Amino acid sequence: MNTKLRKADLTKKAILDAAERLFVEKGHESASMRDITQMANVNLAAINYHFGSKDELVIAVMKRRLGAINNERLRLLDELEAKANGKPIKPSLIVNAFFGSLLEHAGDEQHDGGIFLRLLEQTMVNPSGFISAIVAKENALVFERYKQAFFKALPGVPEEEIIWRFQFMLGATSYAISGIKALLEVTEHHPSDSAKLYDHYDHKLKPRLLSFILGGLRAPLPEFENIP
Repeated sequence: MNTKLRKADLTKKAILDAAERLFVEKGHESASMRDITQMANVNLAAINYHFGSKDELVIAVMKRRLGAINNERLRLLDELEAKANGKPIKPSLIVNAFFGSLLEHAGDEQHDGGIFLRLLEQTMVNPSGFISAIVAKENALVFERYKQAFFKALPGVPEEEIIWRFQFMLGATSYAISGIKALLEVTEHHPSDSAKLYDHYDHKLKPRLLSFILGGLRAPLPEFENIP
């Protein structure tokens, strides 16, 4: 690899890593460009060269993480559909591919999964229209593909009901991620097998959460009273 290109890639990565950590600590609005340049050990010109503006840097930080997860989600769904050969995929496999990939990424120490998890937590606890728009755009294709897979897998369930249940599954996952600290504090529960808080996500949260949301997906259909 060209030495100049490699140096540019390393500089870009250093900026993204620093921005990500500061967004976790301070929120993307409070983290200043000066903070980012100091942590990344670069000058402002480097950020402007690689990203153009702070908003573009925020987008790049989010896309780097969401892109990795969504690429994995699409890869897994492609594999499931190929194996199904036109037949419906088991709902449990769809749930595991969509939600399990998120938790596995979060628990991946090699790729700073803990930092990503805290970034995701930050965006859930302190959402903004700007961040929500980035997340929605990045998730659009993946959500559509998985929605159609659920429709095919659950032919006896009205599509509107599936969409609501997908929303509930997303909510349960979001709260499981953003609310774990509150859970541990309120219940005074401290996992005996987890020296690191974010190890708890991968090793225990995943099977618990997947079991819970699969149960919700398979729950009996609600009965609505007729409204005059």
